[in-house]
Amino acid sequence: MTVEEIDLLPFKFRRLPDGSVAAVSASGQLSILNSRELESLVRAPADLPLRKIAELQSKHFLMRRGAAGSYRLMLSRIASKNSTLLAGPSLHILVPTLQCEHTCRYCQVSRSLEADGFAMSVEDINAACDTVLQSPSDAITVEFQGGDPLIRFDLIKIAVNRLSQNVDSKRSIRFVVTSTLHQLTAEMCDFFRENGVVLSTSIDGPSSVHNKNRPLPSRDSYERTVAGIQLARQRIGSGAVAALMTTTKESLKCPTEIVDEYVHLGLSEIVVRPLSPFGFAKRGVSTQKVLLDEFLSFYSKVFERVLYWNSAGVDIREGYAALLLSKLLSSTDSGYVDLQSVSAGGLSVLVYNYDGYVYPSDEARMLVEMGDISLRLGKIGESLQTLLESPVMSDLVKAGTSWTDPGCMECAYGGLCSPDPISAKGEWGNFNVPVAWTEHCGRSLSMYDFLIQKLSSVDTATLRLLHRWARPGVHREAAA
Repeated sequence: MTVEEIDLLPFKFRRLPDGSVAAVSASGQLSILNSRELESLVRAPADLPLRKIAELQSKHFLMRRGAAGSYRLMLSRIASKNSTLLAGPSLHILVPTLQCEHTCRYCQVSRSLEADGFAMSVEDINAACDTVLQSPSDAITVEFQGGDPLIRFDLIKIAVNRLSQNVDSKRSIRFVVTSTLHQLTAEMCDFFRENGVVLSTSIDGPSSVHNKNRPLPSRDSYERTVAGIQLARQRIGSGAVAALMTTTKESLKCPTEIVDEYVHLGLSEIVVRPLSPFGFAKRGVSTQKVLLDEFLSFYSKVFERVLYWNSAGVDIREGYAALLLSKLLSSTDSGYVDLQSVSAGGLSVLVYNYDGYVYPSDEARMLVEMGDISLRLGKIGESLQTLLESPVMSDLVKAGTSWTDPGCMECAYGGLCSPDPISAKGEWGNFNVPVAWTEHCGRSLSMYDFLIQKLSSVDTATLRLLHRWARPGVHREAAA
């Protein structure tokens, strides 16, 4: 094949600290190059080895001149990557109550189990369900968050029954309850088993770490959560509970022990979640904040420990890596809302809050607890069309598009990420700040760098493992 027979298609690249080059095509596909291959790709692609030419053609960096079918395939790939956004809101978060008995310093919830005014009315829970059913998405996930939603199990039952009985038979609906599991009973488990409800909880590590991060007056937070996991497994099934952890200053001391605790508990996935700049985490930033360099150092140790356990025959996955790897390696999008462009707040996810209003993301409703109500889309009970056509939604779309943001347009990962205007507002008070100023951008950039360097350096067995982690599926971080 001669140079005259090959067309070079648009792509972006980034030189990584280990000397390799991350190149991303217009269709969002990754190729890892060395400096010589990058120069050949730009100046004389026909000089590349045939195997590399074949790879670059399959990933839409190169196209045989006149091959209209290849161009159509590239457009189809781009459409597939954006299909989750075009399908309408698929993740619907219901917040039956803000009440919780924990006193986590980085949380935003009410401190009292007895407090009035922190729960949805039955009228609002029914109206929220009716709006959920207006979504055109073929696959809907309904997630109950709080506070601790199990405190208002009565509202969960109303919602699950209403949605199950009225959903179109051609659509699937999935229910997730995110909870400490301290309120879990056998009766609840039986209802969840009968209705296909799964549970999500938080395990921040061994009891010493978990109890410090998520304190109770009785100091038995860890023990009660583990008891809830065991009850759910007995009454619902072995895979009834998933878990994640939140990274705090305390976590940084024991990355290995945290992974080992997940293995000890028989959990198949650990999701390493950074601390969000909301709620009491924002107010106590001097003591709670984990700097980006600290998080990355901690994360790399967790990642290596997860790989160690896999090499020892324990099948455990790190969920944050799986989400990013699916963006890098899968032909379809994972549906992870934080990295979709246009930013998925409102378009793919809606939050129906205990206060009677609808918000575009979990973080947006957290801002309310800090006194900022500017991201309300409308009241519960308004039609889905009205919510999605609100002025707030229009502003978020403009601020959350990587195709038009100057920083994202220059970034190699612009097609794999997006600005996060809601997090920017929580961090800076304004979602129109330069994207490079935000923690979201710095963390996403560094995590992509880290994983791409791993893909280029690991042995064959580990590479197969990482590709398995990236297999298509819907992933989303949940907060307990």
